[in-house]
Amino acid sequence: MFVRKKKNRTGSISVVVIDKSAGGYKEVKNFGVVSSEDEADVLCARAREWISTYGGQQVLDFGKTDVQEREQEETARAFANIDAVLMNAPQLILNPIYDSIGFNRIPDEVLRHLVIARICQPQSKMATVDYLRSHFEEDYTLDKIYYYMDKLYNAQQELVQEISVEHTRKILGGNIGIVFYDYTTIYFESFVHDKLEPKLT
Repeated sequence: MFVRKKKNRTGSISVVVIDKSAGGYKEVKNFGVVSSEDEADVLCARAREWISTYGGQQVLDFGKTDVQEREQEETARAFANIDAVLMNAPQLILNPIYDSIGFNRIPDEVLRHLVIARICQPQSKMATVDYLRSHFEEDYTLDKIYYYMDKLYNAQQELVQEISVEHTRKILGGNIGIVFYDYTTIYFESFVHDKLEPKLT
């Protein structure tokens, strides 16, 4: 790997780390764009330092006597090399459960991600889009989720119900003795007074 200073058409200077392998060049890390040679030299120094520790390599300076200072520097260098943090613990735990129930028979990973997001962070569809993008790097849009909900209803609903009933019968020994029904959007009105209606005085 090596550091490249590239002058742009606008007069600015880009500093990037390039890796040459398999007969080609690949940009590994971009250290930014600056407007002067002095600023570019600073970025180049940072880039060379990053190369020296890339891939878990460590530079040990045995001339220092302050152990705590060395540990702080190594910790800061390690954190500086972290590009992103993915929260994949829910996937590691819930993916095998999702598959064991039988939902992996549905050839669509969107359902898997929506189910896991609903379990871990139940919220609106718009907030689910942000959650999937920030924690799992899944680039879904709100339109894509609405489109999938239509697809789920029109083409996959029967399979989802079949899998759910089969799994429920399996864990209950073949008999379903109680059914839960979501009636949060159902209401009724009556003109007949009963004992539950509060009396106005």
